[in-house]
Amino acid sequence: MNAVASWWDGVELWIAGLPFVPQVAVVLAVVVPAAAVVAVVADVVLSALFDGRRRVVGKDRPSRVVGKDRPSRVVGEDRPTGAAPAATESRE
Repeated sequence: MNAVASWWDGVELWIAGLPFVPQVAVVLAVVVPAAAVVAVVADVVLSALFDGRRRVVGKDRPSRVVGKDRPSRVVGEDRPTGAAPAATESRE
């Protein structure tokens, strides 16, 4: 572990010793790919978690999320229990 810390200190000192433009170039060359890797890993992990949750909960449970394979709303969701259905007007 001490070797890694020593190596990292050397890298930091090397980057700090560079002029501004090369510092930005080196940091971007490392940070942009690292951020892309983190984003891909997060996407895969979260997709797996949500897919697993969907399998456990089941698709027959009403959902409040509007999507292409889900209803636009759950029936009766917008009125209190026992209330009469809202009257609809005809446009004739």
